[in-house]
Amino acid sequence: MSTSTESGLILPRYRRDPEGTHPPLNSPEYRSTQLRYPKQPLVLLPHKLTEVTGPLLGYGRVGELDNDLTRQHPQEPQGQRILVHGRLLDGDGKPIPNSLIEIWQANAGGRYRHVWDNWPSPIDPNFDGVGRTITDDEGRYEFITIKPGAYPWKNHDNAWRPSHIHFSVFGTAFTQRLVTQMYFPDDPLFFQDPIFNSIPDEKARQRLISSFDLSRTVPEWALAFRFDIVVRGREATPFENPEDEEDE
Repeated sequence: MSTSTESGLILPRYRRDPEGTHPPLNSPEYRSTQLRYPKQPLVLLPHKLTEVTGPLLGYGRVGELDNDLTRQHPQEPQGQRILVHGRLLDGDGKPIPNSLIEIWQANAGGRYRHVWDNWPSPIDPNFDGVGRTITDDEGRYEFITIKPGAYPWKNHDNAWRPSHIHFSVFGTAFTQRLVTQMYFPDDPLFFQDPIFNSIPDEKARQRLISSFDLSRTVPEWALAFRFDIVVRGREATPFENPEDEEDE
């Protein structure tokens, strides 16, 4: 579904995601939200020409080794090498091509290469923990990296974050950025992680957990995990509620 502006620009309209898919802005168990969730009603800022035609990071700005976090330094990093792959899809299951995907993560010891991360786990001089790539015509992406370790944080007593990789996905304009996290199957820390559990719907939470993919492992070299990312697509269904359109 789309709508026209006074200038004649055709802008996309999106259907609402099912209730419970996304965490509330204020999640009391995740203490940081108490300091940064909006205290006033949100103000709708519709996309206009400037936002829709803003700068993008395309193929010319992505380097050869940007999606291989194990080859960005003279030596290899420590830890279990993994291949993370999947597809970027819209709400109708169609691939989203030529889209920038970024990742950032802790190293195998659970430490970020960041000045504020100073817990007693060593920094790996051969691992920055950041990468990016562009989806192909079928919406496929791939990263080679190291499985991140769990790390402590001060949200609650004896708090540890499950192993995870942060994902940033861009649409057709810079302002259409979405951020999520990928977790690993059978992590023992899920039960006490308030970020993971801030998502009300159990099925939605499970979609954040990657699946082990034996078919993509490389013998004697790397394990593989699949993580498909689904974003809201164009309004193609006839079941759209017209009353919702007026509120968007």
